[in-house]
Amino acid sequence: MVKKLSRRSIAAYIADSLVSSSDPTTTIQQLAGYLVETRRTKELDLIVRDIIYNLSLKGIVGATITSAFDLSVETEKAIKQFIAEKTKASTVSIDTVIDPTVLGGIKISLPGRELDQTIAHQLNVLKTRFKKA
Repeated sequence: MVKKLSRRSIAAYIADSLVSSSDPTTTIQQLAGYLVETRRTKELDLIVRDIIYNLSLKGIVGATITSAFDLSVETEKAIKQFIAEKTKASTVSIDTVIDPTVLGGIKISLPGRELDQTIAHQLNVLKTRFKKA
């Protein structure tokens, strides 16, 4: 019988293994096997979120950039530099999401943080302010 570990201890172990290991496939297979054997597969989303957070504490940050249009190479480079400065991360990876509903601007989503400078967000803020007045 496998000992039940806390979600956070699993995430910390996996994050450490991903940083120190040259083969992340083995680490991910171990995680999958453990979750299946202990019947905890429904916790996968939470564990992945905790792993991403632990990686960010180790200087590896993954960001999701939401924009209405494709970003230029220079813009992506500037965003990576901005994220590295603000989070003091040594490694920054970016996933870009094109969402026409944001109208313009960008939204940067990091583990535990978010910067929303989209036009849609600014319009919602104005709408909320006028409702209060």
